[in-house]
Amino acid sequence: MVPRPAGREGTRGIPRHRRARPVRGATAGQGFLRVDLPPAEFRRLGYHAIDLLASYYATLDRRPIVPRSSLRSIERAFDEPLPRRGQDPRRILDAWRDRVVPRSAHLGSPRFLGYVHGSGLQIAALADALAAGQNPNVADGRISPAESAIEARVMRWLAAMIGYPETAGGQLLSGGMAANHAALLVALRSRAPFDSAADGLQARRRPGRLTLYVTEQEGHVTIRRAADLLNLGRSAVREVPYRTDFTMDVEALARTVDADRRAGDVPFCVVAQAGSINVGAIDPLAAIARVCRSRGLWFHVDGASGAFGALLPELRPRYAGLARADSVTLDPHKWLYLPKECGGLLVRDEALLRRTFGMEADYLERQDRPAAVGKNYRSLGPQSSRGFRALKVWMALKHLGTDGYTRLFRQNLACVARLDRWIRDDPDFRALHRPTLYIYSFQYLPADLRGPDGGPPRSRRTRAYVDALNRAIVDRTNASGEAFLTTTEVEGATVLRVSICNHRTTVADVRRVFRLLKRTGESVDTPARRARLSAARTALA
Repeated sequence: MVPRPAGREGTRGIPRHRRARPVRGATAGQGFLRVDLPPAEFRRLGYHAIDLLASYYATLDRRPIVPRSSLRSIERAFDEPLPRRGQDPRRILDAWRDRVVPRSAHLGSPRFLGYVHGSGLQIAALADALAAGQNPNVADGRISPAESAIEARVMRWLAAMIGYPETAGGQLLSGGMAANHAALLVALRSRAPFDSAADGLQARRRPGRLTLYVTEQEGHVTIRRAADLLNLGRSAVREVPYRTDFTMDVEALARTVDADRRAGDVPFCVVAQAGSINVGAIDPLAAIARVCRSRGLWFHVDGASGAFGALLPELRPRYAGLARADSVTLDPHKWLYLPKECGGLLVRDEALLRRTFGMEADYLERQDRPAAVGKNYRSLGPQSSRGFRALKVWMALKHLGTDGYTRLFRQNLACVARLDRWIRDDPDFRALHRPTLYIYSFQYLPADLRGPDGGPPRSRRTRAYVDALNRAIVDRTNASGEAFLTTTEVEGATVLRVSICNHRTTVADVRRVFRLLKRTGESVDTPARRARLSAARTALA
């Protein structure tokens, strides 16, 4: 239990006639309804909420990652009518512990290795509570002076962490999708050979198809989705071949851009990956920057998953050229371990953000007057109403410092390196790549199913069996509740994929997951092989 302080600190300095008066509940009394709680009662509820969270964190390692209940039973647990009368706040908080948590997936578990999900620092959870309690609107500097100043400072810190110019503009958004969408809109407004702000895609004399470029297979789905949302069309995204290390082939990029121009298309942007979604690859940023500069293209780096790796001295050479990008996305709610939602966008020239998103209305008043205070964030991004996302970033960076984050990053990378070693030493697994960051893909492929060169099976039927085998391993592993990972497709094969961006994950956790995958693979493969053999004998009989 969290200790309760003595005294009445919450009311000191407040005149007696201004202090909140007790109310019995939201439906009590006649006349004006007051629902703010007296300080003492609010304090008791607050301590109780912290007790609930403390107990949750203490048991997180022991909880099944996904609930074992059926979806229908979970839906029935929340099948209740719209409340008419108010309820006791403590009972409402207890319902989170008793009804919500047992039926939830626990993505903060050290063995949740799916997708790319920040593990949730506790200091950031407290920051979110403080920000929600304050409830500012970080859109207009006049009504959010401290909040706007903190966000501006946070964006400079994030830029410094990755070696990007601290003079860049930027802001925090809901995630990588929103940040990539905003970045591509800035790119379009800056490079399109017509006024896309005034006329959009309905310009009368619009030239050929606008195109952008990503690494084949490794480009994140948010790039194609952003092109869709911008109404450029999904086919506007051109995939550039990759090299043996899954990074963009820059010579192929140059050839593709030049060929598209000769065909009448209008290339406007190249998206490089700083931590690709399947294997964590970092594209050759400096070489791509040179291609973009020589051809007048916008250079965007999608670093939502891996940009923060530039903080590590041993990885910094791989990020050479990042500082030359016109824009960068980077998600604190991924590798900074923060709770959702918290994505980030940095643009080298802040004036381009204002040019892209600035739109005023009479009731909002113009914000370019000298009397305006602080940043007008609603004119620098797509949102008008904006929460105080920066508080959790500010507090987390002050809490851990870059030294703390460096240690945590190295812990994650050590876990991936150890897993790679076990995969390479085990004849039932096939390694696909050397790990660069924390995303790692591999395949369950027993030696007797491999091709003559030790690689993928030659037989189409055997390849289909191996694909189904790997999907079954993930399904059974996840259903156990002991670990969670996903499959993906690499070079046409279904493979296992883990993402170790959790500050709680240790080498012992990774060893436990590896052994579980080994046991599960054997338990799925052995009876399946017997069934295949039996079916073959029956067909021959």
